[in-house]
Amino acid sequence: MISSLETELLEGDLLVLNDAATLPASFRARLRGRDIEVRLAAARTSFGREAVDEATSSFPATWTVVLFGEGDWRTPTEHRPAPPVAAIGDELDLGSGLRAIVRARHAVSPRLVDVELSRCGAGLARAFYALGAPIQYSYHRAPLRLADVQTPYAARPWAMEMPSTGRPLHWPLLERLRARGVELAWLTHAAGISASGDPDLDASLPLPERYSVPSETMRAVYEARRAGHRVVAVGTTVVRALESAAMGVLDGITAIRLGCPNAHCRLRVVDAILTGIHSPGESHYELLGAFADRDTLDRAHAHAVHAGYLAHEHGDLMLLQLSATKP
Repeated sequence: MISSLETELLEGDLLVLNDAATLPASFRARLRGRDIEVRLAAARTSFGREAVDEATSSFPATWTVVLFGEGDWRTPTEHRPAPPVAAIGDELDLGSGLRAIVRARHAVSPRLVDVELSRCGAGLARAFYALGAPIQYSYHRAPLRLADVQTPYAARPWAMEMPSTGRPLHWPLLERLRARGVELAWLTHAAGISASGDPDLDASLPLPERYSVPSETMRAVYEARRAGHRVVAVGTTVVRALESAAMGVLDGITAIRLGCPNAHCRLRVVDAILTGIHSPGESHYELLGAFADRDTLDRAHAHAVHAGYLAHEHGDLMLLQLSATKP
């Protein structure tokens, strides 16, 4: 897809990108004397209050996390043993003096908990980057470096996993697109985890996630639509952020689930999506139902498999345009 992107995008199209940098969101920890893995799922950030320093805003003390049993990324998530069931008040030891107290458990799964960390702001940021590693899965061949999970334009450290559709969109390509009349706009969305191995939790993904859409980006969206041009989202995170912002909130938490049959899930401002290759049953595959019917998606997936396209976050891309027949 990248090799043909310059011909697929038209003059006047608006390409919207997620500039979230990927955090080292996987941590080794101890719970009740047992080794576990803790993966960050979302920062528990409050909105509507006075402005705060960006470092404090990105690294608050309270986070939603997913707990994994013994083992690491080399074992498929669905084969990982369950961790000890955490109780309210349990302490997790993440090393180097960083501790987390369990403050709440989510109903969807006992493995999804809110924790209060012993640091926040710049001190927590330093601890994260010293102790953490990128979240990765068993289809990787070797451990990932943090640099391996960044887009070329990564800026604000918000994402738990890489907003991977943007990975191959290097600056020379973006400049060539701009020279051809394609407009560029930016937002930030805290891309969360894509799989946990817990069927109940996986069925609820994506979790509510933080986003921030600049007012100039929304102006560009509405100007493109008024002029009859396409708004093309780079990845599902951009779709969720733009569709939430279109309902009047530019900075907040989005719980939008794309592809659901309800009227409030229908797309308002996004016309097309640049996306990775996903498989039936994966949460991202279901989200693409907002753009095409299941038969179209299944045929596209079958073609990708037959052609040997690469899946997952370091794989190939496809461009899906909203079907004129979809409601």
